[in-house]
Amino acid sequence: MHFDLANIQDILSNQDPRLTERLAQEAARITRQYFGRAISLYAPLYISNYCSCFCTYCGFNNHNHIPRLKLTADQIEQEMQKIAQSGIENILILTGESYQMTPLSYLKETVLISKKYFSSTALEIHPLEEEEYRELYLAGADSVTLYQETYNRSRYAEVHLAGKKKDYDFRYQAPERIARAGFRQISLGILLGISDLAEDLFALFSHLRHMEQTFPGVEYSLSFPRLRQIKGKDLSLSRIDDISFIKTICLARISFPRIGINLSTRESPTLRDHAIELGVTRISAGSNTSVGGYSTADPERQNPQFDIADSRSVPEMLRMLKDRRFDPVLTDWRRIDNT
Repeated sequence: MHFDLANIQDILSNQDPRLTERLAQEAARITRQYFGRAISLYAPLYISNYCSCFCTYCGFNNHNHIPRLKLTADQIEQEMQKIAQSGIENILILTGESYQMTPLSYLKETVLISKKYFSSTALEIHPLEEEEYRELYLAGADSVTLYQETYNRSRYAEVHLAGKKKDYDFRYQAPERIARAGFRQISLGILLGISDLAEDLFALFSHLRHMEQTFPGVEYSLSFPRLRQIKGKDLSLSRIDDISFIKTICLARISFPRIGINLSTRESPTLRDHAIELGVTRISAGSNTSVGGYSTADPERQNPQFDIADSRSVPEMLRMLKDRRFDPVLTDWRRIDNT
């Protein structure tokens, strides 16, 4: 089913709870049809918070005076060992957007270490050139997550004030470079709270359809992170309430029955437990959003990218899923060499 911009605007603005219920029921039906009750789990690992960009909404931006950290290879291995001990087999590696402090060689070394501990390695890093993506793919990375943040060009310019991230087109074209480099999975998304939700959602859906038509062999997923507080400081520019957030997930599921939908620990336990009934197929567990936060950094001195709302451990998440009759999936990848 395709929703145009007018449909999306009407649905998001409609306050009738019966509409929300109909969306939820249809999204749940489609999710069970294509995914059963399987929910995949992953954990994020932040390896550096150095950033050369000035994005007004981000705690890592280069105008924010926080201690800057970059893990060594030994520290990366220590963090990965800690995560792997929890049972997690899918890892998402994240950095700030600094081409100088987290160059390709550093990212490649991280991927090679990750192969020792995880069956799947995903990356959420600054946009690269096609050949650089190919090097990371050949090193063993399987997936790349890249959010356009907002598709509104004027709004994009207002919130991205300095650094390479100011280049809207370089970021927008990155998913095509990722696909040409050979990656099996690409996750797209928008950051909810910095621009008009309906317009961004329609643009995201259009972008995804273009990618599906151009690169049909790639597996796609979507994410809808909401702006969250950072050490109690609220950086939101507009409010996206829970009902609008749930409608967003339902619209994505109804529009794209076969795609994955990710949900991080930005959201509360109550909302996450509800969302997995409606369309979410992949959730993070036991997360920490600070560099070295799992084992090497002092908890009192950590500077997270955002404040976690769901602090449940991996065993607690597994118990919740089983109690709700879901099938938790710790790995759905078989490690093979990328060639």
